[in-house]
Amino acid sequence: MKKIFVFLFGLGVLFTSANTKQTEPNKTANNTGYWQQHVDYKMNVTMDVTNYQYTGTQQLVYTNNSPDVLTRVYYHLYFNAFQPGSEMDVRSQTIADPDSRVGDRIGKLKPDEIGFLNVTSLKQNGIILNYDVVGTVLQVQLHEPIQPGEKVTFDMVFNGQVPVQIRRSGRNSAEGVALSMTQWYPKLAEYDFEGWHADPYIGREFHGVWGDFDVTINIDKNYVVGGTGYLQNPNEIGHGYETGEVKKPKGDMLSWHFIAPKVHDFTWAADPEFIHDTMQVPDGPMLHFLYKKTLEAEYLENWKKLQPKTVELMEYFSEHIGKYPYKQYSVIQGGDGGMEYGMCTLITGKRKFGSLVGVTAHELAHAWFQFLLATNEARHYWMDEGFTSYISDYAMNAVMDGNEENPTTNAYRGYIYLATSGKEQPLTTHADRFEYNQAYGISAYSKGEVFMAQLGYVIGEDNLKATIKKYYNDFAFKHPTPIDFIRTAEKITDFELDWYLIDFAQTTNTIDYGVKAVSGNKVTLERIGLMPMPIDLTITYTDGTTEDYYIPLRMMRGKKPTTASTLSDWAWAYPTYTFEASKAIKSVQIDPKEWMADINKVNNKFELN
Repeated sequence: MKKIFVFLFGLGVLFTSANTKQTEPNKTANNTGYWQQHVDYKMNVTMDVTNYQYTGTQQLVYTNNSPDVLTRVYYHLYFNAFQPGSEMDVRSQTIADPDSRVGDRIGKLKPDEIGFLNVTSLKQNGIILNYDVVGTVLQVQLHEPIQPGEKVTFDMVFNGQVPVQIRRSGRNSAEGVALSMTQWYPKLAEYDFEGWHADPYIGREFHGVWGDFDVTINIDKNYVVGGTGYLQNPNEIGHGYETGEVKKPKGDMLSWHFIAPKVHDFTWAADPEFIHDTMQVPDGPMLHFLYKKTLEAEYLENWKKLQPKTVELMEYFSEHIGKYPYKQYSVIQGGDGGMEYGMCTLITGKRKFGSLVGVTAHELAHAWFQFLLATNEARHYWMDEGFTSYISDYAMNAVMDGNEENPTTNAYRGYIYLATSGKEQPLTTHADRFEYNQAYGISAYSKGEVFMAQLGYVIGEDNLKATIKKYYNDFAFKHPTPIDFIRTAEKITDFELDWYLIDFAQTTNTIDYGVKAVSGNKVTLERIGLMPMPIDLTITYTDGTTEDYYIPLRMMRGKKPTTASTLSDWAWAYPTYTFEASKAIKSVQIDPKEWMADINKVNNKFELN
């Protein structure tokens, strides 16, 4: 989702192979190796653009790759959140710092403005099923349990109404985009080694099951559609998709037929005033850009200038993470900020050029750190937002000709603000269970970004680059968890790094090291915070020369590559550490490049008069 800075500084797993516990009743844990469920969707929907209601059929083939017998399934009905009295509505009106885009707007919606998803029929292998709608979740009792390895077919008839644009999805956005169709269909919940993930839609993000989508959208012939999947009938559609002579069927509607292989989401947007541009990435996907022709001249020019920059961004991410595997990616004006989806993003379009490139960089990076590395965004949001923020800050520094030595500086400032505010909660907190929206935002974006950037300080930048590439190579199209990432770093370095994940992500322990005393050539450092770290420091001698030192952390059981003078390791339990320098000392500086998220930098420097 869009990187939103909400604090003072203008800031801007998969599972381990032996950890597949069973969670259905009367089951015992076993050791079956990695697995993930699979769904194939075939949907046909018809949109009425006069009242924003739609009808649809869905055939879903579900493969139970788990070792468990499933007696029930759950579907998400996300549009039901946009109704007065919903959990999203009540949470927004009771949290101390509500999202300004939501506020009390849901509670004021009229019946023809709300969103809804109604299931009118559901069958399992042809047998009618019983189900209950509980807010944004459909609870389904199966006619027959689904056995391990079994495929079943669910046939559904449903209808929906697109809500007024409030959050991510909706109609008639503030910029006049007619339809932003995200999380718009009954979506089967994910079941994994932790059990069902049937979270209500309260405000955060999503988790989905991998599969193949076959979707037909029937809509007014004047509307231009863009989103997930490859258009199968471009010469019946036109609108910039044609590959030859366009022969549109007679009638007032067009049927857009899309195929999307190996995705966990299907999104689309539509508007009768979309311009549709394309640009080819060399040895990469075709980029599609859809934006309103009624934008002011300044914004239209920015959308044109955005296109070659997006090519550069795609090339940067493919080089520094791994090759983008699909043949297409679309940047579409829509939504209420910026949000990532399958093979596309929806972003607001009335932006200055730097902002337009910045939001595109962030959302495009999500194609890797979320859509391909499909972490559970309710549980591990910081891997999604933080890792994306890290790589997109570096990409922006590259494509916009920046010269920052540390493009992640704002993230450090944001994290330190949170860590000293008294409002921080550990990164193990469920995304919906933060006391403050601000604390969630800084945790997800800034602390998550610092987790990645600071790991480079711990293990060395080259090792971090290799870790990112191996992580993508090993876990793309899977559902990695935090331990998968840190174990990848351990495999690259042969270091022990569990302490880093535990302290920084699973507690609110802070880093605070200081220079306690300097006497002659002798330096004494102290650990004040609870979180351990290896130490880089620079000594300036009285003769004007300088020397860099590196103090390894004992529990890391290894030393990062460095040209600094390496001292003996420091065991965390010892509150102080003393060593002798080679000459008379003028000053001592801990972490001179400020790559360590030390919450109190005042005591990091000691200077003799």
